[in-house]
Amino acid sequence: MTGSSTSAPAGANGSGHSQPGTLEEAQVRAMFDRIAGVYDRMNGVMTAGLHHSWRRRAADLAALEPGGRALDVATGTGDLALELVRRVAPDGEVIGTDFSERMLELAAAKAGGSGARAGVRFEAANALALPYDDGEFDAATVGFGARNFAQLDQGLCEMARVVRPGGRVVVLEITMPRRPPLSTFFELWFDRAVPALGRLAGDAAAYSYLPSSVRRFPGPEELAAVMSSCGLRDIRYLITGGGIIALHVGSVP
Repeated sequence: MTGSSTSAPAGANGSGHSQPGTLEEAQVRAMFDRIAGVYDRMNGVMTAGLHHSWRRRAADLAALEPGGRALDVATGTGDLALELVRRVAPDGEVIGTDFSERMLELAAAKAGGSGARAGVRFEAANALALPYDDGEFDAATVGFGARNFAQLDQGLCEMARVVRPGGRVVVLEITMPRRPPLSTFFELWFDRAVPALGRLAGDAAAYSYLPSSVRRFPGPEELAAVMSSCGLRDIRYLITGGGIIALHVGSVP
């Protein structure tokens, strides 16, 4: 349940050493290329298929209209990008970006294999330096990938930069419940069950990285503050998925 982007290298937090759960960018790219083949299956198992409904809610928050143009950052195998395409059809356009070439290959195959969806394309890009002009999109989204940004503020500010005034930036991410029994369940599931599933899938390291990356990611209030520091306004968020999913949305002034 993660999207690949640019992960935190050693010293990215200014401390001179990496935080727990961080990996070098090249390591993360290799990891996502490696798990691409089991990525969708693992997402389905880990969330009992609910990740599709969370992505639909994120796409709804983007408030796109037919003919609109949207960007999905850290698109992974493209599920959120394909949700956005449904909102902008028939004449709109969605671009899904990622730094994992294998993920992008699978996203493109999925788009073509599910009815040759017009209006979507997938491109390699660095989330911290998006190769698009200011105000080029009506909305920008990131689903389960923001915690892999080497610099969260820079990645979110880049997303805000490429969205036109009045457009929206949407962040869908895992968050840690803070009260029992949900916090207890979260610890058991993410610290024990998810790495065990990773071992069965043949990549224990990748699915041990997941709970570590969630733990170091800002909570909902802190994330809203980062979005505000990027100039976004009217920021709101909702918690769903039994307390483990946060959906944030902000508008570009």
